[in-house]
Amino acid sequence: MPLRCIAIDDEPLALEVIRDFAERINEMELVAAFEDAVSASEFIRTTGNIDLILIDIQMPAITGIQLIQSLQHKPLFIFTTAYKEFAFEGFEMNAVDYLLKPIAFERFEKAITKAIDMHRLKQQKPSLPEGSLMVYAEYNMVKINYVDIEYIESVQDYIRIHIKNSKPIMTLLPLKKVLEKLPEQLFQRIHRSYIVAVNEIQAILHKKIKLTSGTELPVGESYASFIRSWKQQGQ
Repeated sequence: MPLRCIAIDDEPLALEVIRDFAERINEMELVAAFEDAVSASEFIRTTGNIDLILIDIQMPAITGIQLIQSLQHKPLFIFTTAYKEFAFEGFEMNAVDYLLKPIAFERFEKAITKAIDMHRLKQQKPSLPEGSLMVYAEYNMVKINYVDIEYIESVQDYIRIHIKNSKPIMTLLPLKKVLEKLPEQLFQRIHRSYIVAVNEIQAILHKKIKLTSGTELPVGESYASFIRSWKQQGQ
């Protein structure tokens, strides 16, 4: 199924360029285009079924950044702008890509391909069953729900369990032993020092993965089969 996209830009010519480019890519469908962020925001909230937003940053009334920040459930998004100075903020918000105008088709196609790959990864994520990991930390037994684990890091004889929206938990346990305690369909070892929650993977990059939090982790050579299997599943 094609990636359902909308475009938002206060410049009609910029929207025409995006329409033309979108027609040349079979894997995407431009379902609507808007010249103001207010109308687009209402469409997103009422329609809901949008996979990707192509959005300008500098617009009257509401900027592209403000619109994305206002969305409770954020689709994938790509910023399109003539201003380089917003690039850092765009990537801090976990944008798929940042396209500088005038946009060349090859660069546009590359960004859309990246969005398609990320969308496939999201579709592949398994639902998290109830379950938890029990570890001994700070003289107490601590219960950590699977759904709260982002990734686990080996630190000498200890492991550091990175928890979403909370501080990490340290415990004296080898990485191999904790992996045996975790359901294999939900957690994957990607490096001699890292285990990652599969549901937290946002993108697979060159020799590393990016999590939904923006954290990037290396993938070891001996775990490269994990990368290949995910890419094959997405094709």
